[in-house]
Amino acid sequence: MMKRFAKLVAVAAGLLSAAAAIAAPAPSAVAAPATADKLWRLDCGIVHVNMLNAFSDTRSYPGQSRDLVASCYLVKHGTSYLLWDTGLPLAVKNTPNDVAKPMSPTLRLSIVEQLATIGVKPGQVSLVGISHYHFDHIGQAASFAQARLLIGQGDYDSLKMGSNGADAKPLAPWFGGGAAVEGVSGDKDVFGDGSVTMIDLPGHTPGHHGLLINLAHTGPVLLSGDVAHFRENLDMGGVPGFNFNRADSLASMDRFRKLAASLKAVAIIQHDPRDVAKLPAFPAAAD
Repeated sequence: MMKRFAKLVAVAAGLLSAAAAIAAPAPSAVAAPATADKLWRLDCGIVHVNMLNAFSDTRSYPGQSRDLVASCYLVKHGTSYLLWDTGLPLAVKNTPNDVAKPMSPTLRLSIVEQLATIGVKPGQVSLVGISHYHFDHIGQAASFAQARLLIGQGDYDSLKMGSNGADAKPLAPWFGGGAAVEGVSGDKDVFGDGSVTMIDLPGHTPGHHGLLINLAHTGPVLLSGDVAHFRENLDMGGVPGFNFNRADSLASMDRFRKLAASLKAVAIIQHDPRDVAKLPAFPAAAD
């Protein structure tokens, strides 16, 4: 009798367990990552590189020349706009190529002129993110002096001290003018929802960063800053002699390559016109 009773209890327990499993809610699906709304690529100038060996401390490109683009990017996130890098200064607008110089920059259109095409006024840009302090990335920043500036902490410190070749004059609204500025250490979740992240990639300068943007249809887009200037240097681990730290440069190239691969991201070397062409031509946008 006791054995039969124990068997009935076991059967009942099994039925209750099965019923509970059926009634329990299914595990929630993994939430999709937050996304930005749109990404535009902007024409922020051309650098005619008349001596390509300037970008190789192993002198890998003797006698070669190449045109590199100075690209900038506008990110729309809800009602907010982030401008990533601000290109060449207006002073070089329509400047002809000077073949006597190792690098000769020129600019066709200002950022403000291009934004007008899509109905965005400078005052609508609330954030300006700077990959690093070199002149071809900060040239038009002052046109957006109302925005909060985000820049790597190492670059912020160099600009404050005037060290490592950093010139704060193009960023005068933030360095001496009282505009809001934030030095970024490590990676930074720009909007607090994972949609846009500044990626720590030091080496080219002390606080150099790239930018990762998640888009609903395009997927992740990874912007290089100047972790490399063209594909061959990224593939070969080529380091310009003017980089701040060679070991950090190589480590950041490695991180950029692996991050792009693991995320299956659209990887954009910002100075390489072949990479920039992966994104829609302005005024069209990636979304």
